[in-house]
Amino acid sequence: MMEKLSTKWRKSRRSSEFDDDGNFSLPTRDDCRPIETREQEQLVRSFEKNLAQQSLLWKIVFAGLLLCYVAFLIFSIFQQAYYPWELRYHAYFMYEVDSWSIISAEWAAVLVCFMVIAGLLHNSKHHRRWFWYSCFPGILLAVFWLHHMLRLAKSKWDILWLPFGPLSASCICLYVDHLLNESSEEVRKLRQYMYAYKAS
Repeated sequence: MMEKLSTKWRKSRRSSEFDDDGNFSLPTRDDCRPIETREQEQLVRSFEKNLAQQSLLWKIVFAGLLLCYVAFLIFSIFQQAYYPWELRYHAYFMYEVDSWSIISAEWAAVLVCFMVIAGLLHNSKHHRRWFWYSCFPGILLAVFWLHHMLRLAKSKWDILWLPFGPLSASCICLYVDHLLNESSEEVRKLRQYMYAYKAS
């Protein structure tokens, strides 16, 4: 956020050094005047409002994607329960693992996704815990699927999403939350840098 501001300020400074004809002109006294307290407050509030909107948008986008993944997993679970081994990615494991283990693993994946969604939509300061809590069952799921994948006669690269899907969701959302938190910290610093000034 601070980098964007400084870049924008430099660009506006560069453009203000040239007049309408493209000739170089010296900056006037007003170019470097301090900002009044009220203007600072308005500027910081606009940044806070913009950050809150962006944060909400990204959280809704990722929560929506995860809900789509959950819907797919639930379809997969019912397909395995009523029509065992019909789905290709389940059929690979027909001779390696029993049907209920597959169903249990996919219910665990659904749980991981709901934990991540809870972390995204929770507004308390402890919301990040949900991401960390979701990583542990995500790691166990990855171990479960990789163990059975390695026992297959042939490597199946098209099912890598089975071990890494839920764990990736946790890690990506943790990273997105970290980026949003950094931006929020920069806006908070900007508010601390405010100074009292009133033009006479």
